[in-house]
Amino acid sequence: MDREAGRPKGKRRRSRGVILGVVAGLLLIVGAVVLALTLRPDTLKATFLTRCKEFKGYDCEKLWGAFEQAYVGRDPCKVSREAYDPFIAAADFKPACNRLMFWSKTKDVVHDFTKKRDCYLTVEDTVLGSVLNGLTWCGKEGSNETFTTNCPGWRDCENNTVGSFWNRVSTAFADAACGDVTAMLNGNIATPFSPTSIFASNEVKRFDSSRVKSLNVVLVTEKSAVTNCTNTSLKDLQKELKQGIKYNCKEVTEAQIQECSSHPEIPCEACW
Repeated sequence: MDREAGRPKGKRRRSRGVILGVVAGLLLIVGAVVLALTLRPDTLKATFLTRCKEFKGYDCEKLWGAFEQAYVGRDPCKVSREAYDPFIAAADFKPACNRLMFWSKTKDVVHDFTKKRDCYLTVEDTVLGSVLNGLTWCGKEGSNETFTTNCPGWRDCENNTVGSFWNRVSTAFADAACGDVTAMLNGNIATPFSPTSIFASNEVKRFDSSRVKSLNVVLVTEKSAVTNCTNTSLKDLQKELKQGIKYNCKEVTEAQIQECSSHPEIPCEACW
């Protein structure tokens, strides 16, 4: 049925005119939004500086400059770990003995725990990792810009901008380890200590036996856990440790960790 049937022609023209006016108005709004997005300030730098200011004692603009020079104007697949050395030097990370927490395949549970309890620090809880956690960036040859989209990742090339950054900061974090070190690993997978993980390939190898007394593995499990502390990969972990570093392992359920993280009156050591 024609909904316009029986309506005077003048009214039809006015209706169409109103519709065209509305459409034109919407197009103008969309255009304004696109323009605003195009002209918006560098959100990566803004986020970096905001996060940096949460840590005392840092010249955040200087830290950004040291970080930025690692990749700006470079092929995003040819950014080495060493390119971030000036950033590491500017961060001048101070070790927190007995408080450093390493992790592999336990991202959510470990960060939920350190967010609620201040007794341990992951690299993402420090200025080294916090300023860029969850972000993507890269540069391009012949350009002074920073890009946050269409950047190559781990699968595209080995020396990609983001991958090299995390390899470098994780190494610096491990170099700072001292006293009793803790690592939260996943007991719900067949290989909790995977040789391809950053923990295995970067961090464990950097533990200095003159500074690190022990490595305490917290193997996070569920009721139907796939592995336990006798897992073959964990034996490989023990072999990787330099002589003089003691090794301990405890199986702890995720529910127990969550329960303990919600009760600050319980000492962190008692959580496992």
